[in-house]
Amino acid sequence: MANLKSWLVAAVVAWALPAPAMANWLEASSAHFVVYTDDNEKNVRAFSDQLERYHAAIALLTSSEAIIPSPSNRVTVYVVRTEGEVRKLYGEGNKYLGGFYLPRAGGSIAIVPRVKAAKGDLEWSMIALLHEYAHHVSISSSMMSMPRWYTEGSAEFFASARFDTDGAMEIGRPAMHRGAELYLAKDVSAEDLLDPAVYEKHRSKTYDAYYGKAWLLFHYLTFHKPRAGQLDKYVKLITSGKPQREAALEAFGDFKVLEKELETYLTGNKWKYIKVGSSALKVAVIQVRPLSAGQAAMMPVQIRSRRGVNTEQAKELLVEARAVAARYQQDPAVLAALAEAEHDAGNDNEAIAAADKALAIDPGQTNAYVQKGYSLFRLAESAPDRDAAFRKAVAPFVALNRIENDHPLPLFYFYESFAKRGRDPTELAYRGLERGLNLAPFDVSFRMTLALEQIRRHALADARATLLPAAYEPHGGPAARAAQRLVARIDADPKWDGAGVDAIMHPAKADDETSDDAPKDGAGDRTSNWPGVAEPADD
Repeated sequence: MANLKSWLVAAVVAWALPAPAMANWLEASSAHFVVYTDDNEKNVRAFSDQLERYHAAIALLTSSEAIIPSPSNRVTVYVVRTEGEVRKLYGEGNKYLGGFYLPRAGGSIAIVPRVKAAKGDLEWSMIALLHEYAHHVSISSSMMSMPRWYTEGSAEFFASARFDTDGAMEIGRPAMHRGAELYLAKDVSAEDLLDPAVYEKHRSKTYDAYYGKAWLLFHYLTFHKPRAGQLDKYVKLITSGKPQREAALEAFGDFKVLEKELETYLTGNKWKYIKVGSSALKVAVIQVRPLSAGQAAMMPVQIRSRRGVNTEQAKELLVEARAVAARYQQDPAVLAALAEAEHDAGNDNEAIAAADKALAIDPGQTNAYVQKGYSLFRLAESAPDRDAAFRKAVAPFVALNRIENDHPLPLFYFYESFAKRGRDPTELAYRGLERGLNLAPFDVSFRMTLALEQIRRHALADARATLLPAAYEPHGGPAARAAQRLVARIDADPKWDGAGVDAIMHPAKADDETSDDAPKDGAGDRTSNWPGVAEPADD
């Protein structure tokens, strides 16, 4: 988490929006997305329509249609005004940040600068969002994580898109936004992509051509007829457990030959792409509504809360949240957002009170149940009667489950209500945890919790399968390293009884140094850096 300066006045000024009368915050709700933007209805409706068309195109081309998410498990897209604002929200990032995505059970978000939903070539910010959503679909539809070059190359492939005026989509177009990178940035070879150990030996400390070269390799293997079938072979070898270098050599052959072919391909005159007809893109109904005056006023607080705050930031943000709530005391959405700000600041009783007030006005405020549950769980840790306290703490999640049966968080916290009391989870709780991961396979915390329970049950083969996507998560981080250590331990002793699992999960700090700091419950973040199906078409 970024350590921002604690100047309260500066913080309020920096994040303040125009007066409510000038703002036009809208919510666009569809099957897979919820979009919040200070924009006009025509643009947000067109933007949401494009996102749903994009989802439909990816699902069709990859045969990866996942379960339609419950309302709270959709991706929420917050559209802010500029890339500068995106970077402020992210915190300590790099100057090329164009948008970021946080995958979390019941709360995945993307934050991007304002997007103009135009036909034809895409704006920078739209490419960033499409790239991140391609990751989301990939993780949601597969239990196996692929090598980094593949995940980034495929995301670039799908994000290099175009929305036609007739409602059709073009996928896999030339990634013009990577042109300068491929020609001017530090070179990355095919061998660098296919063998991470080689890449790490001379990895550049500055911006290199990794993303661009990953796109080029994926595009080449997809469309170059002499290499037809090689990409599928590679995927099968990887999923069977073959090491990355060995799988690549067996599927693609000599790396130097492949590199020369890529150089020739890059300078070619024709680029193939896939055109998906409008009739093949089934888009659900999009509902657009203006936010209430209170919700609009609270939106800067909500965005920062959902992005994640540290203790110092939470205390600063709470001042703003309370000021808004004082003006809109009967708005249940405002009160739910206040409950979140109170919880983040460590004020559990105040968070519970705000959540209860919100639910008294509107029992459908799902975030109020979540925040009340979070605070009750935290209070239960130090309660005199922990057993009774955790039974009480799970009640809001049980109530939420009745309202939204496929919300993953109630399934997680029902399991936790046993684990926190030191009791063996019931079979129902265990199966609920499995179901929760199926609903939110992108949440690393969920995945690690299930894997540890499987280890406890001596179901090592199941635990290994659960851990693999986390172990080979391309963006790495402490959870990935912990998963790698657990997989190695299982492989070393298939009859391991789980002894010493805590030491494997939490080694001495010197052995697991990291600057990663997850801002919220759930997984860490992903960032993007940017300077009818027809036959493949040419461009």
